[in-house]
Amino acid sequence: MGRSRNPGRRQAAVEAVVEHVDGGLAQLLPDRERPRARTLLIDGAPQSHVDLDDPAYLSFEYQRRLGHVVDLVAPPGRPVHAVHLGGGAFTLARYVAATRPRSTQQVVERDAALVRLVRRELPLDPKARIRVRSADAREGLAKVPDGWAGLVVADVFSGARTPAHLTSTEFLDDVRRALRPGGVYAANLADGPPLAHLRGQIATAAARFAELALIADPAVLRGKRFGNAVLVASDAPLPIAELTRRAASDPHPGRVQHGRDLTDFTGGAAPVTDLAAVASPAPPPSAFR
Repeated sequence: MGRSRNPGRRQAAVEAVVEHVDGGLAQLLPDRERPRARTLLIDGAPQSHVDLDDPAYLSFEYQRRLGHVVDLVAPPGRPVHAVHLGGGAFTLARYVAATRPRSTQQVVERDAALVRLVRRELPLDPKARIRVRSADAREGLAKVPDGWAGLVVADVFSGARTPAHLTSTEFLDDVRRALRPGGVYAANLADGPPLAHLRGQIATAAARFAELALIADPAVLRGKRFGNAVLVASDAPLPIAELTRRAASDPHPGRVQHGRDLTDFTGGAAPVTDLAAVASPAPPPSAFR
């Protein structure tokens, strides 16, 4: 654990925190530009970035894209019911609480030791209506009342891979059950060439939702590198034009695919069922350099 070279600053503001959690070695690294910000890594893989002074700040590319989805689900200030499958450092739940006060949120995070670490080092606003449940994502989702959620976000990684049981049509059946009519499902997916996992996930979502969109770096969509893609699904029409504008204006511009283009991108991939489901591919060693 590193020590401060400037004794005039609080140690807690500059030291990394390193602890073993259920999912591996967790590191909370300080941000040199933001005094109360931390980046969470698990076994060296970046998971979350949180700024306690500015919880509406989203540093990671994929988290900004999920933030765009939140912003288009409900206008700023309008509370939402949200379920977050996968907690990390609760970045998106904090964002929702900061931008939409009085929102009611449930976070399902299997790693109980990680939850304790984050609560201690990056405490949640006690006024935020955020309930954290230490459970498997699918088991936690099953306890959400029918039609309760306006938004369900899946951002679950175990060893940098999405578990197989969170990639199937049966899983999405329960997502749909928990969503209110017109509610939105958003999933953070990771894949690289030949993009077989990503194509299969789009086909799986298309089997359960009428409207889809995919937001990703153009290089990822072309199969040039491993990276994240945010899949958005709903039974109601999605605000494609505004989503496209926001993604294009990001520091690392993203592309939105939908309609025929997204169908063509899927390339005839078949929906994934529980019997055939496998975890997402492991990222290459160069992915986090």
